[in-house]
Amino acid sequence: MTANPLRPHRAAIVAGLVITAVTLAVLFAMDRPPICTCGYVALWYGDINASGNSQHLSDWYTPSHIIHGMLFYALGWLLFARAGIGGKQAARYSFTLAVFLEAAWEIIENTPMVIDRYRSVTVNWGYSGDSIINSMADIGWMSLGFFLALKLPMRVTVVLAIIMEVVAAMVVRDNLTLNVIMLAYPFEFIREWQALG
Repeated sequence: MTANPLRPHRAAIVAGLVITAVTLAVLFAMDRPPICTCGYVALWYGDINASGNSQHLSDWYTPSHIIHGMLFYALGWLLFARAGIGGKQAARYSFTLAVFLEAAWEIIENTPMVIDRYRSVTVNWGYSGDSIINSMADIGWMSLGFFLALKLPMRVTVVLAIIMEVVAAMVVRDNLTLNVIMLAYPFEFIREWQALG
C-alpha cells in the first residue's frame, strides 16, 4: 500500500504554522478584537443573529470551515496528484496551500467591504466580522476537515459534508452553499426564507 501523496511532511506543517502566525499578525494590524467584546471565550456559541456570532471557538459556521478543508484537500489532489503540477514532492505541500487559502479568506472576510456585503445581502445584518480567536479556530477547523479527507474514504467525506450542510440549513437556515450563493449573487427568496428562522 502506497502512502497518500497529499500527506504533509514536517516542512509543510511548519509552513502552515508560519502562514497562521502571519495571519494572526495581520488580523491584529487590522484592529480585529482578540476575543469577543463580551469579555469571555465560549467553546460553542449557537445564536447566529447575536453579537457573539463568529466571536468564539465554534458556531454554526464551523461546519463550513471543516468543509473548506475537505474541498481544499480535493483541490490539492486535483492540482498535485492528478495533474502532477510541481512534481511528486509538491503534493506534500497541499496542506500548506489549504492553510494559505483559509488564512487569505479569514483576512478578506474581515475587511469592511466583505463585512458590509454580509450585512447587505444576508440575514446576518448584525455581523461585525470575526474575533481573532474565531479566525484562528476557523483555520484549525479547516485543518480538521483537510485531515478527515486525508484519512477517510472519499464517499465518507462527501457524506459528512452533505450531512453538515443539511443540518446547518435545517437548524439555522444557513450553510456554506447558501453563504456562497448570497455573497456572489443574492436571491431575495433565499433571504426571505432565511429571515423566517
